[in-house]
Amino acid sequence: MLPRIRTNTLTGYAELARSSGLDPAVLMAQVGLDLADLDEPDRWIPAAPAARLLELSAQQSGCPDFGLRLADVRRLGTLGPLSVVLRDEPDLRSAVDLLETYEHTYNEALHLRLQEDGEHATIEVWLEFGEPAPRDQALDLVMATLLGIVRTLVRSDWEPRSAAFARPPPPEPEPWRRRFGPGVVFARQHTGLAFHARELGARVQTADTSLRPYTQQFLRTVVAPQAPAATTRLTDVAEVVELLLPLGRQSVTHTSRLLGLPPRGLQRYLAEQHETFSSILSTTRARMAERYLPNERYSLTEVSQLLGFSAPSAFSRWFHRQFGTSPTEWRRAARDGSRPDAAPVREPGSPP
Repeated sequence: MLPRIRTNTLTGYAELARSSGLDPAVLMAQVGLDLADLDEPDRWIPAAPAARLLELSAQQSGCPDFGLRLADVRRLGTLGPLSVVLRDEPDLRSAVDLLETYEHTYNEALHLRLQEDGEHATIEVWLEFGEPAPRDQALDLVMATLLGIVRTLVRSDWEPRSAAFARPPPPEPEPWRRRFGPGVVFARQHTGLAFHARELGARVQTADTSLRPYTQQFLRTVVAPQAPAATTRLTDVAEVVELLLPLGRQSVTHTSRLLGLPPRGLQRYLAEQHETFSSILSTTRARMAERYLPNERYSLTEVSQLLGFSAPSAFSRWFHRQFGTSPTEWRRAARDGSRPDAAPVREPGSPP
């Protein structure tokens, strides 16, 4: 099943569209969505059409910062039950960990990862739609929403050291600088907020630590973390494979060594989960391809190298077998917002 989002992700869309001279019902119908869905904030809708909706709205309104504007009307409460718990987390680190653990409860296409390197910390974000879809406006919305969450929890004037975007530079970057500060950069390898690692210890200003056990219990009764233990292990395997692919060392031997398992032990475990090393390798490559192809900073040759292929031709043949289209067509569809017939990316552990 392709990733979905809750309709409260589009809170304020209809009003913003109308104020920008657009007809939200017409635009939503063009991408296969229904305006009436927005009246039910907890309804799930496909993520890729929502991304196309934002891109189409930006193009037709002449507002390249449409995603940023939509974030202006969002509040912490649009995260649903998660917002109740976030307010009582003790510090920023705990809040980010919670967002990462429960990201699937409000947006199945969204992925967050907190990375630390000495004095530096980065909250990296990316989207995986399972099919070609434009990302610029959707990631603008995610980044501005994330910034708003941090400011609500920690300090209203909080500002990152830098805000990096994989998207090309907009014609006029001032709206981005106005929201994120002077450290905005574009055409980067990844999208995310960078800040001093010590800020992870910043106290959440709304926190009542005496209530935390109750809010945590409330969250567990409403939603569950995304992965049971077995799937988490499959995720570990996929993460190691992703690490090894650019090095050209994506073998059972190298993967099992980094996981601390004998090669046969890894293969036996995968068989128990109805997977093979080849299936994990193919799924991981597919997810990486979806992440890197929309970023035209990477040439197709570079993408093929990141995915561990010895030549671009081998990458193209594999991609066509996997998706039923060429890498060039996929990239064009992701940029233009069209939707060619392409096979969805399968998650490890899901039925083939």
